[in-house]
Amino acid sequence: MEFQLLGPVEARDGARRIAVSGTMMRTVLAALLLARGRVVSDGRLSELLWGWDPPATWNAQIYTYMSRLRKLLGPKVDLVRRQPGYQLVADAARVDVVEFGRLERLGRRAMEERRLTQAAETLRQALDLWQGPALANVTPYLAEAELPQLEEARMNALEHRIEADLALGRHGQLTSELTRLVGEFPVRERLRAQLMAALYRCGRQAEALRAYHEGREVLAEELGVDPGPDLTAAYQSLLSRELDTLPQPAPSLTSAVPTLSAPPVMIPPLPTDFTGREREFDVLCRRLTPTEANGRAAFQPRRLLISGMPGVGKTALAVRVAHAVADQFPDGLLYARLRADDGTVADCGKVLVTLLRALGETSENVLAPNGEPARTEELVHRYRTRTAGRKLLILLDDAANELQLDPLLLATADSAVLVTSRNRLSAVPGSWTVALDPMETGESLDLLSMIAGGDRISAEPEAAHAVVEACGKLPLALRAAAARLAARPHWPMTRLARRLADPASRIEELRVSTLDVRQILSAALRQRPLSERELICRLAVCAAGEFTAMAAAVLLRLPENTAEEFLERLVEASLLEAHGLDATGTPCYCFHPLLRLTAASLEDFPAEGELLRAG
Repeated sequence: MEFQLLGPVEARDGARRIAVSGTMMRTVLAALLLARGRVVSDGRLSELLWGWDPPATWNAQIYTYMSRLRKLLGPKVDLVRRQPGYQLVADAARVDVVEFGRLERLGRRAMEERRLTQAAETLRQALDLWQGPALANVTPYLAEAELPQLEEARMNALEHRIEADLALGRHGQLTSELTRLVGEFPVRERLRAQLMAALYRCGRQAEALRAYHEGREVLAEELGVDPGPDLTAAYQSLLSRELDTLPQPAPSLTSAVPTLSAPPVMIPPLPTDFTGREREFDVLCRRLTPTEANGRAAFQPRRLLISGMPGVGKTALAVRVAHAVADQFPDGLLYARLRADDGTVADCGKVLVTLLRALGETSENVLAPNGEPARTEELVHRYRTRTAGRKLLILLDDAANELQLDPLLLATADSAVLVTSRNRLSAVPGSWTVALDPMETGESLDLLSMIAGGDRISAEPEAAHAVVEACGKLPLALRAAAARLAARPHWPMTRLARRLADPASRIEELRVSTLDVRQILSAALRQRPLSERELICRLAVCAAGEFTAMAAAVLLRLPENTAEEFLERLVEASLLEAHGLDATGTPCYCFHPLLRLTAASLEDFPAEGELLRAG
């Protein structure tokens, strides 16, 4: 079995071409193959198929595509349902993307070891796998997410192959190819430096000089920057008549970036009243700290995700971790919030503009003439150029989904990305996740004590425990309750416990200044489609405590499989808790108590009194 992604997406079984018809089917196949055996979640597939506006029947349509694809590919490919999505395993199949990566790594290793003939031939074999633009017949959403990194990998392999050919004295054969490539990619400085070297060695010094000056003008006009180290070194070598050997390429793109007078620090201040989460804190810090391997620093996975329900303390933990490991990232600590308070997803272009400005880019380089952000593709290119090779920690707070994250992830191993999200972003490549639950009782009491005062907790321990239980041990609610106590030193703890004991007034009591439990939780609920909100309401009203998918199916009047899919989507969005198994081994679910109360306050839900009577 063979799969082609470096060109039009195709599948072959020996000499027989498998008819994978339709853009949607080819997109599903490509997404599964690019995951390389990892599970691709339903949500991720929906985003790659329909972007931000999926149809009401998106889940059923994905199921249909998978069934058809399974029949087309046959028994040689294992395409299975694995929560929260689907997994394709084809260990015996040849996938051109995987083969390209293997050959490209072999070619670079041969270059490093100065086996130039082998390097040139191996890299040529890798490039021959490209049958045109990659992913040529998939949806624009998948192409936008995956194509930039594939094209960048192809260009890197091409530049290494040309470097090997130049070192082998093949400059006469390269001038026409390099002239075409520089015309196609005018701001790619390494290609232009290679063209200058080839022209100079062919005795065409004036044309080599012209190539440099044309490149300087293009960089100034299109990007507003001066030539970087590759192009500058080639020019200086040309003037000194030392361009017989091409200068070694810069170790990273970092050298092309002006050094900032001080590294940017954008992360919020360290929370002074942070407590608990010691185990999660230690694990995250260890994974962001290099360990020694053969005498050299070696990093673990550099994309760390913190997930959990709204108000569980994801951002506070991430900020504390970022401050603790700041010395490991001397080039800066960046921060971007990816959702507004009302749940609106931040514009990717505006986020990139903010980060690029912090990295030293001027407004004219990142804004279009009308004041709006420049094209996303250009901003992503600038962002990855600015960050390549630097030791940066980037905190991306409250990410909506994988599609939003893709342009903001870094390609370098020297930097790290720390992401918080209420969704479980299982499809982020190379990521590692910490899932936060509400706090333990002891941690909850410590948080109350730190904000409201330890004397009040110790004076009325039973009332303090009652407050903790009424808050569902949710850090946001605990902070709101503690803030009310701190603002009312004349209140005994029993007074607040008594007010929180009444479900009819509990949510209102948990609102102090900007700490508003109902606002935060309702924003998360309103992000769900209206049809889902209606089902959430019905469950919140009728399903007190734990319930199974079968019980939910009865309450929602849905088939059991459909009900289970719905419940799992809520678990993935951290709006429902998976609560172990019942006596028969069936998964159980339950709402956080404050989410149940919040559901009653939404305008398009039944009246609050109906829910409160049910609770």
